[in-house]
Amino acid sequence: MIIKTGLENFLAIPRDRYKGFRLGLLCNPSSVDRHFMHARILIDKRYPGQLKAIYSPQHGFYAEKQDNMIESPDMTDPCLGIPVYSLYGVTRRPTKEMLDPIDILLIDLPDVGTRVYTFSATVSFCLEAAKKYNKKVLVLDRPNPIGGNLVEGNLVEPDCLSFVGRFPVPMRHGLTMGELALLYNENFGIGCDLEIITLTGWRRHMFFRDTGLAWIAPSPNLPTPESAMVYPGQVIWEGTNISEGRGTTQPFELFGAPYIDPPKILKYLGSREIPGGCLREAVFEPTANKWQGALCKGFQIHVTNPAIFRPFQTSLKLLQAILRLNKDEFGWKPPPYEYEFEKRPIDLILGDKKICNALESGSDVEDLEKSWDDSLSNFLSIREKSLLYS
Repeated sequence: MIIKTGLENFLAIPRDRYKGFRLGLLCNPSSVDRHFMHARILIDKRYPGQLKAIYSPQHGFYAEKQDNMIESPDMTDPCLGIPVYSLYGVTRRPTKEMLDPIDILLIDLPDVGTRVYTFSATVSFCLEAAKKYNKKVLVLDRPNPIGGNLVEGNLVEPDCLSFVGRFPVPMRHGLTMGELALLYNENFGIGCDLEIITLTGWRRHMFFRDTGLAWIAPSPNLPTPESAMVYPGQVIWEGTNISEGRGTTQPFELFGAPYIDPPKILKYLGSREIPGGCLREAVFEPTANKWQGALCKGFQIHVTNPAIFRPFQTSLKLLQAILRLNKDEFGWKPPPYEYEFEKRPIDLILGDKKICNALESGSDVEDLEKSWDDSLSNFLSIREKSLLYS
């Protein structure tokens, strides 16, 4: 079955339905159809003169900004001559002035299935602004690249809410962007006028390689579906002095530091094999970011069976091993992180300050996961109401 994105299904709707409405579009370079045509060009062709403004998330309209807290300015789209408002610049919330030119905000952004990926936070701010300024929102849905069945991790605690965790959602949530928008809108008190233009042909068991769609990197450091697959776990290195592979051609798949001894890590873990994957010893030299120009020893994670691979569990076990074996050289990254200037980045990423304490004290990771069972079950019950696909 051919999978059609929400963008393609939106363009097939009879034109009279949205004729005369002033349209806005939240997008980035991955907002394309199967022929690699960008959403703004297609929408302008379908509704000539109606597209009045564009909005861009973190990493910029061209997805050119490499790292956290590197802001993008407003600009003018060179193709259409309309304003592009940055939602990762002076503000992360759409202002009244930004939304005044439009009646309907179209959102065509991928999510990568991980809570800390900031696109979903940007969408939630857009929903809140739409409610406040009486605008309608249409989410043009896209597949969750790491599947829609598996859910992993703890829920965010109130004292760890941030731009990388606005709501009590686990690290790997198993939802599409449209489903996330429904969850936020209906369960967390937003209540805007929201409609989801659904995918056709996508099923929850599918991973991105199953879709037949082309991968357009949603941000510079997720260059492949495989990098997205490991991201729900490997993102935790952002809160440490371990390189998460930024500055290499395989970010998040590669990780390490000059002080790591890979054979000792493997001996501590008991095997190079992990459920659904394998740890291959690797040496790399980042050209940017942490340990720039230094020889880093570590691993590349190879996912051999995505149906059973557990990225969050895997990376927590690796973090605990490094805490045990390299406690003198290892360090937690200090603030700021995603506009939080006092809280530790690792606590914001993990969503619960108690997790680091448990890992440092030697608590078994699988026992730690069992302690989240009740809250995760409650989330799954709430999540059920937002599921759009079988």
